[in-house]
Amino acid sequence: MSSTVSERQAREVAEAARESEWRLPSFGKELFLGNFRLDLIHPQPRLDPQAVEKGERFLATLREFLESEVDPLEIERDARIPDHVVDGLKRIGALGMKVAEEYGGLGLSQVYYNRALAAAGVWHASLSALLSAHQSIGVAEPLRLFGTEEQKRKWLPLVARDKISAFLLTEPDVGSDPARLATTATPTEGGYVLNGRKLWATNGAIADIVVVMAQVPKGEGRRGGISAFVLPYDSDGVSVEHRNAFMGLRGIENSVTRLDGVFVPQENRIGREGEGLKIALTTLNTGRLALPAICVGQAKWATKVAREWSVERVQWGRPIGKHDAVAQKIAFIAASAFGLEAMLDVASRLADDKSSDIRIEAALAKLYGSEMGWKVLDELMQVRGGRGYETAASLKARGEKPVPAEQALRDMRINRIFEGSTEIMHLLIAREAVDQHLQVAGDLLDGDTDVKAKIAAAGRAGRFYSSWLPQLAVGKGQMPRSYEELGPLAPYVRYVERASRKLARSIFYGMTRWQAKLEFRQAFLGRLVDIGSELFAMAATVAYADTLGREQPARRGEAQELAELFCLQAKRRAEELFDRLWDNDDDENRAAAARVLDGRYKWLEEGIVDPAGEGPMIPPEVKESAAGVTG
Repeated sequence: MSSTVSERQAREVAEAARESEWRLPSFGKELFLGNFRLDLIHPQPRLDPQAVEKGERFLATLREFLESEVDPLEIERDARIPDHVVDGLKRIGALGMKVAEEYGGLGLSQVYYNRALAAAGVWHASLSALLSAHQSIGVAEPLRLFGTEEQKRKWLPLVARDKISAFLLTEPDVGSDPARLATTATPTEGGYVLNGRKLWATNGAIADIVVVMAQVPKGEGRRGGISAFVLPYDSDGVSVEHRNAFMGLRGIENSVTRLDGVFVPQENRIGREGEGLKIALTTLNTGRLALPAICVGQAKWATKVAREWSVERVQWGRPIGKHDAVAQKIAFIAASAFGLEAMLDVASRLADDKSSDIRIEAALAKLYGSEMGWKVLDELMQVRGGRGYETAASLKARGEKPVPAEQALRDMRINRIFEGSTEIMHLLIAREAVDQHLQVAGDLLDGDTDVKAKIAAAGRAGRFYSSWLPQLAVGKGQMPRSYEELGPLAPYVRYVERASRKLARSIFYGMTRWQAKLEFRQAFLGRLVDIGSELFAMAATVAYADTLGREQPARRGEAQELAELFCLQAKRRAEELFDRLWDNDDDENRAAAARVLDGRYKWLEEGIVDPAGEGPMIPPEVKESAAGVTG
């Protein structure tokens, strides 16, 4: 099937899986429309006292467990999490953090689940990878959102206690393009028969229960399509062919898994046939918050390491932190840690409060957290110098503090790829950003739309834009005393309000300039999304600083200082992105890339010896096996 899917069909499959309705308000949606709704995130929802008590109690248990029973150097050395550590995570209830108490879990709030992931990820990133894959995208979350009561009562107590779960979607020849999914679920008496091969299943090498995505063929009285199934991993026909090894996350159990004539009962299907991709994407709406949580933990740790090292290390008669070149990096690290924590806290409280649609906020947090987290750790590496490049084990062997800076950098890199690469996240968020425009004017942009539909679309567009565009001309951000209740942070809120309207105008200009071809202007769309990320981060930082001032009055001044520092840096980044919307080298770069792909510059590759040898990147036999087995 994978070779027969056209570009249009691929888009149609992805579009059909989108949540097309907005039942709840969304700060992110309004931001891209130029409607700055600070009231949707400020003041922040208050934390439930019982949830706080429960969360703090578990964090204390987790910290004690990590410090007393887990050796991160052992995980790194042996490239696996020891059995006794996995057993310990089960014992303290870490597998059931997100599972409700009625199904045997801890029932932690999103806020405290994220804080637990951050703590575990700092100790060793493989721990947070195991836990987040298990319950952010594994069996628990899809069943919580889409499972029947019978399914919840059967499976949730198992994954909350001692059964590890995984999510099987990716295939050797299928990544972020699910229309080409080759694994099949053939209907049979009482259920389905699964055939296929799955790649990069985190926890897949040690899982007990998994969620599998597979194509059900259309038939008489059967809608077919990508569907989701709960599958015990010890079912006949399931085999783990290979445990993958990576640049970082050396302890994760990531698999290539073959499904050869595997029977799955009808009652194990989650939702209806054809809803699998929608289930996966909806699960990720909040599941994506796991990655920024991990990035926040690393950024906070980087702040600690940079501070301690830059005070102790002396060069040319002064602590290195007193030298301007290093001081600039320290300021960036600390400000970014605060900004990332603010974004995560705002999105997490919204998730717990359930009064907003956070699909855009969670996606922005994932995108921004992974990109900024990487930059933070890269700067930490530079601050640490040679010791940053040296392994923690080597540092310890010669008597120094085993600071795992190089490991943290390697582990962080995958977050720009996991659960939607930066490039895919740009496109996903951009699609949501232009949703309102496509609703009113989409038929005008589609070359295949008939004349009657275009006429109707023209009427809708005329009514919408005649009222919407004038609203982008002026706003509270132009009033010198607006938002003055936020004190020294008010100027930055006024900037965000003005910039959100400028962003909305830029989106409109892009649509009018390129129309249906806008989707191919991915660099332009990426900058629009990055501007939105900076604006959301600034607004979240102001809201979070104000929250800290109310909840922890002793930290009010310090929180405001960090918020001002972050907003100053973020505003500069946003302005640079605005400039590059229309002044860039996109056309030249795209043309040059086409020439490279055509082989015009193959001579540039002369003089090197490729250690991987010659031949295709994905051998034909791998592609063929990915298309399913017939056993």
